[in-house]
Amino acid sequence: MTFDKLDLIEPILNALQHEGYTQPTPIQEISIPIVLKGQDLLGCAQTGTGKTAAFAIPILQQLHLQKGNEKGPRKIKALIVTPTRELAIQIGESFAAYGRFMNLRHTVIFGGVPQQSQVSPLKMGVDILIATPGRLLDLQSQGYVKLNELSIFVLDEADRMLDMGFIHDVKKLIKMIPAKRQSLFFSATMPESIRVLAGTILTNPEEVAVTPVSTTAETIQQELYFVEASDKKDLLIHLLQDKSIKTALVFTRTKHGADKVQRMLVKAHIKAEAIHGNKSQNARQNALRNFKDRTTRVLVATDIAARGIDIDDLNLVINYEIPNIPETYVHRIGRTGRAGLDGKAVSFCDAEELEYLRDIQKLISIEIPLVTDQPFAADYVLSDKRSKVKPKVASKGKGSGIDPGKGKRRVVHNREVSKPQATKTPVSTAAKSESTAKKVFFRKDN
Repeated sequence: MTFDKLDLIEPILNALQHEGYTQPTPIQEISIPIVLKGQDLLGCAQTGTGKTAAFAIPILQQLHLQKGNEKGPRKIKALIVTPTRELAIQIGESFAAYGRFMNLRHTVIFGGVPQQSQVSPLKMGVDILIATPGRLLDLQSQGYVKLNELSIFVLDEADRMLDMGFIHDVKKLIKMIPAKRQSLFFSATMPESIRVLAGTILTNPEEVAVTPVSTTAETIQQELYFVEASDKKDLLIHLLQDKSIKTALVFTRTKHGADKVQRMLVKAHIKAEAIHGNKSQNARQNALRNFKDRTTRVLVATDIAARGIDIDDLNLVINYEIPNIPETYVHRIGRTGRAGLDGKAVSFCDAEELEYLRDIQKLISIEIPLVTDQPFAADYVLSDKRSKVKPKVASKGKGSGIDPGKGKRRVVHNREVSKPQATKTPVSTAAKSESTAKKVFFRKDN
């Protein structure tokens, strides 16, 4: 399947060609026709699946085709709401890229910076607005944002929106926008709370699920290092001495930890910057820009700060600290191996993090390959009982005991099936949900 088979107009095809894209990802292949038909969409897709283009491309096409019939100043026709500044900026860049040959205007608004530079384009008129909830409601209350002509509404990263406490802002926003509209709702996970929220926004939606959060991309080479906590800094420096690593994203669990690792790397003459919630907006944007243009080789980040980072050719993700939420591991390593490119993710695990590792391997149903031929190797094993995690009792090369070859049973379409073995071809089926939504599932096998 190529983009020219999706009934896309010439300006978009030219823009895609300019960006070097010829084949849509699974979520793009299914979602673009649905959105072009004007239907509501409920999308379950983790980071790295191409979901931004899945809604940006059809939105641009719809607005471009409508443009010839409109007169007067530009009014906001499409609104995309997202939880973080970085992700809002990234989405704005996508609209700029795919809409480069169209006469459509977009702008991005977010908090943490003076509002005047964001107010100016709103006064001039925009067709598409990308916003974080707080700044959006603030500028709306001041009269700078008018949504009475809105026809397309997108809520992106809904699960993160709830995690960050934006649920009340979202509910306020829903009351402000026209009831007659097309709505698109995306979330990396789909717990009951998210489905309840989706039910208040969507009308008879199509549902598309691609690469569930419990799976990791086939293009990512995963490695595990058992290492004492005190040796992590030396192991990190040792790995980054490899000059073939052009860019590396290093994750810590805390803001303090991110700053500490960044200072340690700079002391070792490795150019690094840290990005987290305590940094000013300008500092975060500068660090991200430097990382993208490779002025900075290593970016040290916390999970929330890194949510909007989207770099196609990122070489390496390093879990300097194992995340205590297993789904977070999938989100972290999904920063590499994007757009069909190869990527690598390595994790440093000390004795205190063994239970976190157990939960991750249980979630993804594979045993992450253990690297033993390294100068700081520690010797750990995961016991079968959670209460008995024992360090230094196993021979090297042993892991958690999960056998990826046996498969794991799960429920799909209200029936139990065995999890299939690895394949490069996504499989699609359709089923009717418990509600009125129509579902299109993609299962990307491990």
